Amino acid sequence: MTIADSASSSVSEPDPVIYGTCPPPHPQLQVSVIIPARNEAHHLIDTLDALRRQCRPDSRPLPATHYEVLLLLNNCTDTSEQVARQYQQAYPTFPLYIEAVRLPAGMANVGTARRLLMNEACRRLQQVNPTGGIIASTDGDTVVDAQWLYQIIGAIQEGNEAVGGRILTRPDGCSVRLNHLRDVTYRMLIAQVEARLDPQPNDPWPRHFQHFGANMAVTCTAYLRAGGLPRVPHLEDEALYRALLRTDTRIRKTPAVRVFTSTRLAGQATIGFSEQLRYWQRQNQQQQHQLAEPADGIIHRLRYRHALRTLWQAYGERPADAVSVNQQLSQVAATLSLGTGWLQQLLGRCRYFGECWELVEQEIGTNWAVLYPPVSIVRAITDLRQFLRQPTATLTPTR
Repeated sequence: MTIADSASSSVSEPDPVIYGTCPPPHPQLQVSVIIPARNEAHHLIDTLDALRRQCRPDSRPLPATHYEVLLLLNNCTDTSEQVARQYQQAYPTFPLYIEAVRLPAGMANVGTARRLLMNEACRRLQQVNPTGGIIASTDGDTVVDAQWLYQIIGAIQEGNEAVGGRILTRPDGCSVRLNHLRDVTYRMLIAQVEARLDPQPNDPWPRHFQHFGANMAVTCTAYLRAGGLPRVPHLEDEALYRALLRTDTRIRKTPAVRVFTSTRLAGQATIGFSEQLRYWQRQNQQQQHQLAEPADGIIHRLRYRHALRTLWQAYGERPADAVSVNQQLSQVAATLSLGTGWLQQLLGRCRYFGECWELVEQEIGTNWAVLYPPVSIVRAITDLRQFLRQPTATLTPTR
């Protein structure tokens, strides 16, 4: 399939049609796995082998009729297509469907590729499984765990609508691996604090913080309710996550859904994990510290989010003691330096709490960064650990 290049092309152009000649979905299809890939010839076989060998905990193979793999090769200049076609021929019973596209300059990015795939997966799933279909996403340089699909299906069957899986990196001698491990430690501690201060019944501890394209899944119902994957050229997984939060999607960040990827500095995406690694590399070369939001800022923000979530639920239930609810709302508004009237209107008009909190964060953003300026990530990690060791203690605000 070839789409003519155009100098005026942009992500706002109509999406091209892909998989026009793909066989119809199997009637038993539960999960459609999508893989956007560009120049991944050296990784594709490992990626596809892991998907072909999916199994249950007792090692019995997962039925090939229950899932399919949609691989989109986007503007490749290596032998990725040849490798994928040969793999398809070698394993004819493996439900692998391949499209190789030449997208115009303004659309030749991972955001477009992943959106095309997720939309196609949703379309196919709805043909045979209108309410229960699951779109699962990974990358062309990533190896999923043997029980990856089994664990995703299990998490959805527990009542969740989306899954953020754990992304583990291989020890490969990367010069910024220590930076990466510090960042992971910091974010895992935040996830633990979050589970304590603003707990969500569907996502209890143990949990993690990741929700990225290399390891995520969402039901078609939640995907459509969120408006699909936003039209952005990069960081599309983050944009989808925000859209899911905005619509109060039940997201489970379970450690049981795992994949393994590399810490390569030369990634295919313009902005993404490899760009973060390059940023840390520059920091190290300039002998600069990794900076992060301080522990007290995180703790107070999560406490206020929980308080506001409780008030939003009370507003929706029309409480008998409305005076008390409004008094509590005034206290939260004052603490966040927000107008009480503005916050009341917000709670009254927002259909979802996620939408409400996003607007609150936008409103307090600049002031919050002034109140809680970044600190060394090592100090932030130490303070978060200190808080978690003291179940009833709080840190003194640094205002």
